[in-house]
Amino acid sequence: MVNLRQNVIKHKLQNKEKTLNIMGLANADQIDLVGPLDFDGVWIEAEHGGVDFSDISDLTRACDLWGKTSITRVHQNEAGVIYRTLDRGSQSICVPHVNTAEEAKNVVNAGKFAPIGNRGMATSRQGYGVEDYFFKANDESMLIVLIEDIEAVKNLDEILEVEGIDVFYVAPNDLAATMGFIGRSGEKEVLDTISSTLKRIVGSGRTAGTLAAPQNIDHYLDIGVNCISINIQSFLFSGIESVAKKIRG
Repeated sequence: MVNLRQNVIKHKLQNKEKTLNIMGLANADQIDLVGPLDFDGVWIEAEHGGVDFSDISDLTRACDLWGKTSITRVHQNEAGVIYRTLDRGSQSICVPHVNTAEEAKNVVNAGKFAPIGNRGMATSRQGYGVEDYFFKANDESMLIVLIEDIEAVKNLDEILEVEGIDVFYVAPNDLAATMGFIGRSGEKEVLDTISSTLKRIVGSGRTAGTLAAPQNIDHYLDIGVNCISINIQSFLFSGIESVAKKIRG
């Protein structure tokens, strides 16, 4: 009998541990390259990136190889998109622009098998050879909703009441745009809104997540954010620029 693979980030978050997932990895070879490093999960970009359903199996298989949780951001809050992504092997789903409690409930309904939700009854790649997969899958699938519109911030208390959501993730760039600060997520009003929203999530007893960078990660950790993402591209750019400056004199 095959055991269902554990969702590392989900279990760490349930134990109130801090977790790190990496954005900006475009293919399985890149996941393999950084696989030996000390992080917990890989953010697979299927909303803004070129990832299609046919790519998900190999990307998530690379995550499985290194014991990293696979998190796929889908492009819309639609049932077929959500459960098909899970069927292809992603351990976790991240859904954009969840602005109401009803929209959050839709994520749970699509992402969980009965009796919690209404996910289509098909065996995921994660379930091959697993006895009683349909009775175990809900324990290992992780559902993340993006709080990335000012409307979601206004409706946050109601959204936080929805059971079955594992992480409420505040996304800075889209939130800034809906506040009238397009391309200016560093504005004080935006930063204050991000911080206050994260504090509300943590204060409610739910799990908060956000995108961080070296210059602000301590602030978010102090707030109590346990699901942290970093984009590997920022380290690549800063590293290249630093070396280039030395070479150019």
